[in-house]
Amino acid sequence: MKQSLRVLISCRPEETSGSKRSEQNESVFEFAAWLARTSDITVRGITTFIRPWPSSSISKLGGKYHKWFKNLDSLYRNQFTKGLKDAGVDKSQWDDNVSAFADGPSESTLLTHAAEEFGADLILLGSDAAAPKGRFLASSTADALLHSSPVPLGLVPRGVKLSKKGVTRVNYAFTNESDDFDQGLQYAAELAANWNVPLRILSFSPAGITDQVASKSLDISTELSSEWRELTLAMLDRARDGVLRGNPELSVSSEIGSGWGWSGAIDALKWKKGDLLCLGSHPTDALSRVFVGSETMEIIRNSPVPTIIYPGR
Repeated sequence: MKQSLRVLISCRPEETSGSKRSEQNESVFEFAAWLARTSDITVRGITTFIRPWPSSSISKLGGKYHKWFKNLDSLYRNQFTKGLKDAGVDKSQWDDNVSAFADGPSESTLLTHAAEEFGADLILLGSDAAAPKGRFLASSTADALLHSSPVPLGLVPRGVKLSKKGVTRVNYAFTNESDDFDQGLQYAAELAANWNVPLRILSFSPAGITDQVASKSLDISTELSSEWRELTLAMLDRARDGVLRGNPELSVSSEIGSGWGWSGAIDALKWKKGDLLCLGSHPTDALSRVFVGSETMEIIRNSPVPTIIYPGR
């Protein structure tokens, strides 16, 4: 992994240069500044516009279209640089081409192309405005990218408060879709090692999701829960040993979060303003490069801290 991260920030269009910045844009700027306080990064912004007209109509517009495009490109560049300054991202961490504007029929496709052109290591996305404060709700674009992006995605909850010291701990959460030592865990371990912060490896036990009692006289849920815990602790130990073999100087711990439902299991653990959560997604077939399972989506929705989704290969 490179020491310097190339970070592409996805911004929502603002109406005018003097309009109040949207909460979604505020969050991604704060996320970028948080990473900038942690490591050397290079940031670029991308603002997209979904065309309501077919491509064939553009040639008919001629100069009017090019003038419209140039005006918006300039407007959004000014808004983006102001957002970086307000968030405290130093100009030395801006890309030479600090902002881009793109229009087309698909926002997820535009973001993917922009990430490839920039050589992005990470795409930052804000939550849908309808999310509860402190939680992430995927927009249609984020949902599409969660199942197709070849680049890791950084997702920031709505209105989250982040540490002024930057990232102070990297967390990696296993799901039933994870392997003992998969690429997502390796990615999280490399981040922690590069940033010289601890790594915490997690697993969650959400009670009440699938628990069922077969009969009044035969309740095996306690026995199964005990067996699951033993297997999970063994898996976490193997994962910790695997990480330490490659990163012997890294501080590595593990925990299990147990509670009622996914929110209860996740909130049962202590989270800090400097926590970053990493999750892995998994390849399926040639038609769908990445698959984000239902458990991963539940963790994303209920995570109180920024999350990075590492795409399976």
